[in-house]
Amino acid sequence: MPILTIHHRTTYGYREKVSLSPHRLMLRPREGREVRLLNHNISLSPEAQVSWSNDVFGNAIALATFQSPADSLVVDSLATVDLTAAAWPVFDIAAYAINYPFLYADGDWTDLGALAAQQYNDVDNKLRAWVRGFVAADPTDTLSLLKDISLGIASSISYQSREEEGTQAPPATLERGWGSCRDFAVLFAEAARSLGFGARIVSGYIFNPDRTLVGLTDNGSTHAWAEVFVPGAGWITFDPTNRSLGGANLIPVAVTRDIAHAVPVLGSFVGRSDAFMTMDVAVEVKETE
Repeated sequence: MPILTIHHRTTYGYREKVSLSPHRLMLRPREGREVRLLNHNISLSPEAQVSWSNDVFGNAIALATFQSPADSLVVDSLATVDLTAAAWPVFDIAAYAINYPFLYADGDWTDLGALAAQQYNDVDNKLRAWVRGFVAADPTDTLSLLKDISLGIASSISYQSREEEGTQAPPATLERGWGSCRDFAVLFAEAARSLGFGARIVSGYIFNPDRTLVGLTDNGSTHAWAEVFVPGAGWITFDPTNRSLGGANLIPVAVTRDIAHAVPVLGSFVGRSDAFMTMDVAVEVKETE
């Protein structure tokens, strides 16, 4: 893969000057075996004091504190990454986990903790009944099972971009038959958890050089997908929105138990109730020249 530049700009407009509360920013790409962060810079208008920390998952958090009232806020993030994820990954799954069902080692099970627990109420076990339909036999091949669930979501749920905040509960996504990338990711993770797997949500960016990926602009986009922990292989990436396996074209920013914890820009203001006017988000992911 080439070296990629990610430009993410969020712009808020207000009818009058307001006092900006501290804003929590999750914009720094997450480094790992398949992603190397070459540089990253956040610029803000109005100017702010920025302090950095890491959350419980090791995600980089910037806290911006503003001193002056303003009638607009611009959060501009520019990053360059070296993405080396293989297009056709091979996973060295531990012998005891090749077939499902299997038992995690005690240490893994303890560490996975809440990542293996369902996060949404599954009324009448509708989600569990749906996902059990992918279990072809007892035992069944673990990787094939997870791939079938991911493909099953893409085949039965229609992609539909949603601008409003929040995520649909997985049973609602199944019932409605449509959802955004974050709805697909949450549905996949919750389906895996219902079968006893540890799973987590990933938010970040997607690179779309050949214009073949679902629901995304030519210049790239923010995106959400999921990872499942399989002994031996570790965390395996599944993008049900695009029926893909592995991290090619994906640049992670945050891994979380709950996608609500991965909002790129989070903050508020003090002012009149009708002061908020507009919000615009522009993302460009391109090869570095």
